[in-house]
Amino acid sequence: MTKVVEALEFDTDQGLGARARLGLIVLQTDQTIEHEFAQMLGPEKDVALYAARIPNSMEVSPETLRQMAIDLPNTAALLPAQFGFDAVGYACTSGATMIGEDRVDNLIREVHPQAKTTNPISATKAAMAALGLKHIALVTPYPVDVTVEMQTNLQTAGYEVTSVATFGQSDDFTVARISADSILQAVTQIGARDNCDAVFVSCTSLRALQIIPQAEAALGKPVISSNQALAWHMMRLAGIGDGPANAGRLFAAQLT
Repeated sequence: MTKVVEALEFDTDQGLGARARLGLIVLQTDQTIEHEFAQMLGPEKDVALYAARIPNSMEVSPETLRQMAIDLPNTAALLPAQFGFDAVGYACTSGATMIGEDRVDNLIREVHPQAKTTNPISATKAAMAALGLKHIALVTPYPVDVTVEMQTNLQTAGYEVTSVATFGQSDDFTVARISADSILQAVTQIGARDNCDAVFVSCTSLRALQIIPQAEAALGKPVISSNQALAWHMMRLAGIGDGPANAGRLFAAQLT
């Protein structure tokens, strides 16, 4: 005998992310950013993070990075506009550098016209402005041609890049396996020079977040990483003025 299905009454609320809803476009090959974002956003109540992965090549080169522009709108559309995102971030520092920050933002806004948009290189510039930094030491994992493009980008924006060092890797799989100790050694080595007032560790695949407190204590200077800057900028754009403890000096700063 078929039983009558009882209709249930219900109420609705604002759902997850009542304080802020953040959308993140993650590289298909990235092994790091979701883990680090969870550490930074985990303590934040009522902040929801939704991620979509964009196709990309495991080989890092100017050509493969620029190729991502083709898939950016479709990947952004995997983050449903109905969610009402406060901020959407494209999580590739070198990709945003090669495609162009303005173009990246325009491609995302085609799908999310009401959301504020950012990417790691734009977020880093905002972070350096908020901290009053001008002289930057740059650490990357990239091949030299990609690293030079990033150096030029920062210099064009008015920042003096006093030192540049790279692990010289074109394989994104290897980049995510560079040890935290290796990153710490690179940051403290290049950051110890008197001609810089901060270190920027570029690349969302590098596991830099965990070494920032130790590096800042050793150097007495801010250390900014791609994932840290992107999370900070997205939170600030979404109107969140606080942040996690033990994630670097940046989270004490506000947008200028």
